[in-house]
Amino acid sequence: MALARPPDGEALPLKRNVAAFVDAVLGLLFPQLSESSGATSEEIQASLTLVRRDLRELLGPLEPPDRAAEAARRFVVALPELYAQIVRDGEAIVAGDPAAESYDEVVSAYPGFLAIAIHRIAHQIQLLGVRVLPRLLAEVAHSRTGIDIHPGATIGRALCIDHGTGVVIGETAVIGDEVKLYQGVTLGALSVAKAAAGSKRHPTIGDRVVIYANATVLGGETMVGHDSVVGGNVWLTNSVPPYSLVYHSSQVRVRSVAEGFEPSDFVI
Repeated sequence: MALARPPDGEALPLKRNVAAFVDAVLGLLFPQLSESSGATSEEIQASLTLVRRDLRELLGPLEPPDRAAEAARRFVVALPELYAQIVRDGEAIVAGDPAAESYDEVVSAYPGFLAIAIHRIAHQIQLLGVRVLPRLLAEVAHSRTGIDIHPGATIGRALCIDHGTGVVIGETAVIGDEVKLYQGVTLGALSVAKAAAGSKRHPTIGDRVVIYANATVLGGETMVGHDSVVGGNVWLTNSVPPYSLVYHSSQVRVRSVAEGFEPSDFVI
């Protein structure tokens, strides 16, 4: 398997091989994303063997051989639970989007589903203590969907990301169960100082919270209580209790174009 070699001499897996691994795992779990359908039990077992081999090879330049082999084995063992988690995410998207006509449509065509599925894979590999590769996996999702989820983020059951473009979820964010996020949502840090590495820098979102488009929630101590709603364009850096409604109120002026324009009407 070809490797990329940065200036400092450390070999890394090529991005195309990382992307191929993602496609192989997703195709194994979801026939809708596979180039073939109706696989037999023998073919599924063969695909599992290939996934294990490919992950071991991806980890080759990053981990000692015995650790790479063990991580690949543990990942394959975790696939049934990983599949169950991703299925719940897909079902949440179907239930939460009036435009979704079927589960198959969501799996095949929804960027939010794809981004969450790849995150689940990357996060599982990160939990195995693997370095670098989870971030490369996350970048596959980012490049394909415009959704940036750090593999370190902890996400509960049945996450729904609707539309999704521009969503950013930071490394130490914690998201509860049955949360719904719209496009442009940022769960970020108040500070990007390098000294903050390793600390809790990103917010905690409680169960059944809805965060609407372009809302920004920042800070490791910021908690959004369960069953809350955060409106569009909100900038939130303080915690709010459960059952809160947080919204931004802007001023909209309407007048006739016959009255003319002032220079201050438009600022670029």
